[in-house]
Amino acid sequence: MYNTDSTKPVDLLQHAEGTGPLRSMRPVYVDFMPPCNSACPAGENIQGWLSHAQAGNYFEAFQTLAEDNPFPGLMGRVCVKPCETGCNRNHIDTTINIHAVERFIGDEAIRQQWPIRCTVIPTGKRVLVVGAGPAGLSAAYHLTRLGHTVEVFDAGDHPGGLLWTGIPDYRLPDDILKAEIDRIVKMGVTIRSNYRVTDIATEKAVGKFDAVFLGIGSQLIKKENFEQDDSILITDAFDFFNQFKINAAPYTQQKVVVYGGGKLALYLARIIKRLHSEVAVYFFGDKKLMPAYDYETEDALAEGVDVQLLKSIRSIKNKTITLEKMKVEKGKAIGTGEFETVTADVLINANKQEAGSDFLRTLEGISINLDGTVNINAERMTGQEGVFAGGDMLPGENRSSTIAIGHGKKAAKYINAYLLQQAFEKGEKHPTAGYRKLHMWYQTDAPQKEQDKLAPAEAIKTFEEIIGGLNEAEARFEAQRCLSCGNCFECDGCFGACPEDAIIKLGKGNRYKFNYDACTGCAVCFEQCPCHAIEMISEPVNVTTDVK
Repeated sequence: MYNTDSTKPVDLLQHAEGTGPLRSMRPVYVDFMPPCNSACPAGENIQGWLSHAQAGNYFEAFQTLAEDNPFPGLMGRVCVKPCETGCNRNHIDTTINIHAVERFIGDEAIRQQWPIRCTVIPTGKRVLVVGAGPAGLSAAYHLTRLGHTVEVFDAGDHPGGLLWTGIPDYRLPDDILKAEIDRIVKMGVTIRSNYRVTDIATEKAVGKFDAVFLGIGSQLIKKENFEQDDSILITDAFDFFNQFKINAAPYTQQKVVVYGGGKLALYLARIIKRLHSEVAVYFFGDKKLMPAYDYETEDALAEGVDVQLLKSIRSIKNKTITLEKMKVEKGKAIGTGEFETVTADVLINANKQEAGSDFLRTLEGISINLDGTVNINAERMTGQEGVFAGGDMLPGENRSSTIAIGHGKKAAKYINAYLLQQAFEKGEKHPTAGYRKLHMWYQTDAPQKEQDKLAPAEAIKTFEEIIGGLNEAEARFEAQRCLSCGNCFECDGCFGACPEDAIIKLGKGNRYKFNYDACTGCAVCFEQCPCHAIEMISEPVNVTTDVK
């Protein structure tokens, strides 16, 4: 239906001269996909909730958010923000501070104890979710909204998975995570902690579950074959996370080496820094091979963490770690035969996460990779009938809470279809409204309101949250910077520009429609629409004049 080539309408309009029966093109109102929505791994309707925030209606903004993601306070803090990378305002000044507005809405929902508005019609179906991390909790939440009874079993002593154990308080305060998990529990999700599932078939039979979702995460570190003499304390990232809140003494005022190049390694190093220890991070690859995002590395460096690339641990003897200098050839790190040494009291291995999926090997049809990740089909199902999976336990280097939450949401849709013996069909995906499609006839110079941030020298003194939130005026200002890419926001540009009065206003919130008896196809409305909510299409075509 849509012409996705932004240059084509201009070429075609050269043939649209004349009026009435000579019209060869006609305008239609369309809804294109905003680039922020398109980039969001959690599938949020970002433009939708921003429009409510623009009007100061944060309750409705929260309800729109909650249709896709039950954790706005959480995601407003830990999301890696691909939506902001795609934001069309990057071509004008700076991206909308989307995650900061989401955080404000999430925090406001917690402060005012807003319930999630939804009507649940019970189906009588039961689903077991294994793992209370972001993928499992997301799946449980969406399945509950769909009317199914959901029980979540988790081996940890607190729900949240890596959100609880692996993200430091300085980035995600415990009270925010707890409040957002409590909210979904109040919806009817049952969470059983300190319970490790070892036999899926037995649990499914005993609990009379109709389907299972696996969201066990990737909370193992691959063991490295270091030649070592036990002269220093060697542990891994997840053992450290489980121990340090109980007893931080082994890591306090020590010389600590962290091995790895992902955000896990950098989180660890910044925690160690707050324990008044000297800490260095070593990674065998270069910056391109480093899984951590640049801003995470920059924050660690600013706090005094020593980050060294192209260094691989070879042996440990007499509290001395021998490192081989590496080089990258054809995208792979290889040894150079050159070595150096550093002294240390503690080594924390945070390199190469794996999934602890061995207990699944008794299930027929399950395909498990060498790193413990599990393969699924297009319907998010494993090789075992009725057993689905998502989150970090799936193959891929891109691991994030946002992706896991999106996995849980997608899986819930397919599980629902499976339980109801229906085929789940994806909706039509409209073309993305890139910046070249927009007709920005007005100036919108309004730079982003940045969040306050503790200075590194102050940040390392405590585990207080480093990045502050926006106040109400700032959040609303940020929301109002949205260009509404691809969707009509009733600016009246087309209405005021039409020389034939062929555009009819339908009232606030209902947009417009065309009077094609008066329309000449001149395309002035198309050219005046700043957000590309009008497209020119060829005549004749069977279109409706009703606005969506």
